[in-house]
Amino acid sequence: MSVSNLIQLAIATTIFLLGASSAKSWAISPSLAKIALTLALYTAGNLIMLRLVRFIGMSTAFSLSAVLQLVAVNLVAILVFGEKLGWIESVGVGLGILSVALITLGPSLSAP
Repeated sequence: MSVSNLIQLAIATTIFLLGASSAKSWAISPSLAKIALTLALYTAGNLIMLRLVRFIGMSTAFSLSAVLQLVAVNLVAILVFGEKLGWIESVGVGLGILSVALITLGPSLSAP
């Protein structure tokens, strides 16, 4: 994967993280402006993802994006919004990270 693709993935993840934060803000105090911002952020993130799908493939692009978002959104939920993960949820996050690692690294680990 090229440096350009990694930068685009980081930008998309940041935009999705902002979208998730905006969605949480809307959930706490709904307004038309907040929902419009949330939709605009998710749209921008998905437009970047479409480009990544073209260059690195759907499975790689969405798997990497999913694990980055899984970690980042949980960190924001815990550190910014004061949410807590129970032990079952924490195990689920860990298994999610492991599953994406296996999907992403699987082909190179199982090559003859």
